[in-house]
Amino acid sequence: MRFVNTLILGLGLSFASVSVVDAKTPLRNVKAIDDSMLTVALALEVSKKCGTINARKVKGLNFLFSLKKKANSLGYSDDEINAYRKSEKEKARIRARGEKLVKSKGFNPKDPSDLCKFGHAEIAKGSQIGALLKAK
Repeated sequence: MRFVNTLILGLGLSFASVSVVDAKTPLRNVKAIDDSMLTVALALEVSKKCGTINARKVKGLNFLFSLKKKANSLGYSDDEINAYRKSEKEKARIRARGEKLVKSKGFNPKDPSDLCKFGHAEIAKGSQIGALLKAK
């Protein structure tokens, strides 16, 4: 009987460890994915608000497809990716991160002229944000 109890306990621990391994980190906590979503969001915001900068649409789409492929390779389903990408809560959180980043660079994220300056600075520096933008 003791052997059976030990076996059951051992099986229980095995199943418990499998469920911990199978649990996925929320996409918002996968730095490579979340930081890349921030990059895309900032590039889109700058291109919408700044009349002297356009988005590099094909480059942006390729960037997003590679990001989706990376998330899939990490084990995330299309449904999980779409839930993250469409979540109003996540959009608001990314927006707050973007505003904080723009402020940290010395620009006002609410001022379109400052967003233009930020965008042109990112293009000049060749950052990932700048790579998704082009001056008109």
